[in-house]
Amino acid sequence: MANKAYSTGRTGSWVVGAALFAAIMMVTVGFFQALQGIAAIIEDQYYVPTHDYVYVIDVTAWGWIHLVLGIVIGIAGWGVILAQLWARIVGIAAAVLSTIANFFFIPYSPFWAMLIIAFDVFVIWTLCVYGKQEAREAGMRED
Repeated sequence: MANKAYSTGRTGSWVVGAALFAAIMMVTVGFFQALQGIAAIIEDQYYVPTHDYVYVIDVTAWGWIHLVLGIVIGIAGWGVILAQLWARIVGIAAAVLSTIANFFFIPYSPFWAMLIIAFDVFVIWTLCVYGKQEAREAGMRED
């Protein structure tokens, strides 16, 4: 039955709900990622990598990377809530960059980095599945 509801364009489909959840997660993760970046910029001794890690980058540089990614992901998440196509495109690109950045950030904060990678993968999948038609219907829906 779920496929029939989706094929008829019903806005109550699971895809719209997943996209809204992904958008809210983008705003939330963007906020926390920006805070993580600010912490790394202000106190560069807060994050200390494990020894003998191949991809060692200055913590202040990581701070700026996370701050910029957090802002971009948060703005894109707000755009997805407003059913904007540009936000889906920017959201996918930013989530891919966030996944890569957090992979390299694993030795600094393993649990957080892996958690964000998992959220980013969900966001990428959801924004790829969430079509333009569903975005229009969700934006125009009058309840």
